[in-house]
Amino acid sequence: MQRPEAITRIAQIRSDLHRHNYLYYVRAEPEISDHEFDTLLKELEALELQYPDLITEDSPTQQVGSDIVGDFQTEKHQRPMLSLGNTYNAEELREFDARIRKALEIDSVVYSCELKIDGLAISLHYEYGQLVKAITRGDGVQGDVVTENVKTLRSLPPKLNAGAPQKFEIRGEIFMHRKGFERLNEERAAAGQALYANPRNVASGSLKTKDSREVAKRPLDIGLYHYYGDDQSFPSHSQGLQEASRWGLPVPETSQLCEGIDAVIDFLQKWEIDRHDLSFDTDGVVVKVDSIAQQEELGFTAKVPRWAIAYKFPTETAQTLLRGISYQVGRTGAITPVAELEPVLLLGTTVKRASLHNSNEMQRLDIRVGDRVYVEKGGEIIPKIIGVVLEARNPNTPEQPFITHCPECETPLVRAEGEAQHYCPNQRHCPPQVVGKLEHFIGRKAMDIQSVGSEMCETLYRADLVKNVADFYDLSESDILKLERMGEKSATNIIKGIADSKLQAFERVLFALGIRFVGETVAKKLAYAFGDIEALSKADSEALIAVDEIGERIAESVIRYFEDPESQELIERLSAHGLILKAEKQEAKGDELAGKTIVISGVFEIHSRDDLKAMVEAHGGKIGSGVSAKTSFLLAGSGIGPSKLAKAETLGVPLLSETEFLALLPI
Repeated sequence: MQRPEAITRIAQIRSDLHRHNYLYYVRAEPEISDHEFDTLLKELEALELQYPDLITEDSPTQQVGSDIVGDFQTEKHQRPMLSLGNTYNAEELREFDARIRKALEIDSVVYSCELKIDGLAISLHYEYGQLVKAITRGDGVQGDVVTENVKTLRSLPPKLNAGAPQKFEIRGEIFMHRKGFERLNEERAAAGQALYANPRNVASGSLKTKDSREVAKRPLDIGLYHYYGDDQSFPSHSQGLQEASRWGLPVPETSQLCEGIDAVIDFLQKWEIDRHDLSFDTDGVVVKVDSIAQQEELGFTAKVPRWAIAYKFPTETAQTLLRGISYQVGRTGAITPVAELEPVLLLGTTVKRASLHNSNEMQRLDIRVGDRVYVEKGGEIIPKIIGVVLEARNPNTPEQPFITHCPECETPLVRAEGEAQHYCPNQRHCPPQVVGKLEHFIGRKAMDIQSVGSEMCETLYRADLVKNVADFYDLSESDILKLERMGEKSATNIIKGIADSKLQAFERVLFALGIRFVGETVAKKLAYAFGDIEALSKADSEALIAVDEIGERIAESVIRYFEDPESQELIERLSAHGLILKAEKQEAKGDELAGKTIVISGVFEIHSRDDLKAMVEAHGGKIGSGVSAKTSFLLAGSGIGPSKLAKAETLGVPLLSETEFLALLPI
């Protein structure tokens, strides 16, 4: 399907699915069967796979059940509910362990291993022994408040046992046992109703039903997996869960402490077989560093904790026919080949397309149109081809060359030395790339222009109103009102949202520009290191690489971006429109720690590690990553890393407690 037709069809399917979700979950008056609903949803998934830049956060493919129909209050999480990095084999797990041991400077790590329940993530908040708030994961930053629905879960006690702290947060997974799911479907079959597809979707959809009395009828359960105490902490992750179990909370008994990575792998191998005997679905194991002090020391990346990883069990495979190969163009110009398959059922869903990643992967597989292929799907959303049935190949089947020109704008493709990906270099005028950059610019972590969605970006581009991100700021209400089905209120909101985005900080503007390899974290580091866009634009490779975590590849990309005359013109226009292109200076509170390098390790009672780091920097000090002869002192909390402690003692580096450290600073 061509792009203009796809845009129209996607809008129609989304509208239909929103309506059917409302009829199904809220009014309990479905007009179509689950199969018909799934058929529509799969068509939408296929179109979004074909045009991934058209995917929006509110698309039914990105939501589960009634996430899009309920009238729930939304609330920000006290701590982000981050995702986890995934691994699919023991070798990658050993690499994870090696990184942990190197960072902590120890020989062996104690891990907590927990079965990964296939359900809906939830955050529970308790006060004085009673559940006061339950929030869904949402987008990780904020979620829906579904407290009354969660209170219907029979496995959650109405009041906790003695010993529970006054206030705390605990997170877990709401799910449905297979027998409960089968019983629910038997009841629906007896009533002549359509059957549900799988336990996870029912659990997720049930939790977002408006009437908690209906939720109470569903056989939902919950397993809790992470404790966060506001006024009480434990030295280890596992101890926090043990205590939670004593308070009466449902903590799975399948978890196990493992000393070293070999014990972890033994645990995985056991459950790879035994999981089939469980009463619920699990697709893997979450491996966490057990020590809270070590978790604090390892910290987080922008997206995931460094101290945890999810191991996914071997995935299901199926055999089918490769009908053809299509090519997608991403926001950065990357060309991704996609296998068009004879539909095949895999893990409960019909698979029609699978990513081939790049030309190297195509060559490795020696894949050809007309081949019988093995398709795999596990924890990944997009299935992948893992092999070709060579014995079934017609000997006359020709080899499959990679395309030489962009399928969207016909520009000759390029491939940098050492890279597997082909790129369309026509960044400024290749439609998917331009629209992708517009969508990136308005994103929540960039300029956060909530009044302009992905479809509006596409519409504005097609209407020749916005061809680059600076064009947003030239729009007027009269321009917007010229668009089809556009009312005055909507036009006003769009212009207001664009105007409000001018207040976003420099690091977000820098991230929003979409410079290749400059993600959210890198943008912050560059913004703080150079202070403003002018200094950054004049920086040479040496100056850029001197910034923490900036390597040659990022430096070259930044230099190339600012050398481009069109980029220079774009930035001039953004500056003229009043966007913030200078970092706010963090006012120093004093120079008491000037010239001192401080290493922070352990868990603290009064302030968090991040707060302590901010105090050090605000008073002229520098944060050290490891203890060395240049370390001025080690700020030590409880559960300090033994290697750091030993090294400090060997080098004669002074140890300061949190109280002693605070005494150095003015009140």
